[in-house]
Amino acid sequence: MAVPKRKMSRSNTRSRRSQWKAVAVQTQPCPQCRSPKLSHAACSVCGTYNGRQVIEV
Repeated sequence: MAVPKRKMSRSNTRSRRSQWKAVAVQTQPCPQCRSPKLSHAACSVCGTYNGRQVIEV
């Protein structure tokens, strides 16, 4: 098991931790109803995916 040989300084530790960020979910407009939807997923408003109706809404 890998074990660090020396203690990491506070500035190095905090610099490393500063890169942990929450990323907003990327959405794109639905081609039918223009509401925001996840890519590669059916639209929850109109129920279409790839130009055809896949969910009864």
